[in-house]
Amino acid sequence: MKGKAFIHRLLTAAVALLVMSCSSDEAQVQAQNYATMTQKMYITIDGRTEAVTLADNSATQALVGKLLEAPVTVTLSSSGGFEIWGALGFSLPTSNEQIDAQPGDVILYSGSNICIFYGTNSWSYTRLGHIDGLSESELRTFLHAGETDISVTLSLSQPTGISHVRGGENLSRAYTLQGTLAQEHTKGIIIKNGKKILR
Repeated sequence: MKGKAFIHRLLTAAVALLVMSCSSDEAQVQAQNYATMTQKMYITIDGRTEAVTLADNSATQALVGKLLEAPVTVTLSSSGGFEIWGALGFSLPTSNEQIDAQPGDVILYSGSNICIFYGTNSWSYTRLGHIDGLSESELRTFLHAGETDISVTLSLSQPTGISHVRGGENLSRAYTLQGTLAQEHTKGIIIKNGKKILR
């Protein structure tokens, strides 16, 4: 009987550990989702980078997942006198609604096209985010309004954020997705030795 009791306790402990492990995995997913929803994306055109505050939806979660792998460069062209747009090269989940797009809005169109507005338009879109702090005239300049074949890079960190890593002295340092040095208590997604770590 003692042997059966021991096995029963052992199985109970194993189940408890499994449940705790699942809870830990769920917590990690929730933490990732939280990090995603508070995430900034960066748009770089001709060496100039501007921040985008991302919307809270499944499209931005999928986009952040893609950008965690590597920055994405797309070729966009002006259209209609109010936007630059073009194919992303991959599809994202949609949650389309009638939107009165404003200057600075970053929009998903038909699931696989990105539109960045320097003017206004009303259509059924999925909102991705909004470029922070630029006036309409500044947006027109930044987005090369009226031009075609504009190379646009989407990323989760500013290209200049981690530009001064030299030799082996910084190999053990960790950085945030914004390119700042991560402290030991920093929470969220951290880049260390070229690998992504969730703290």
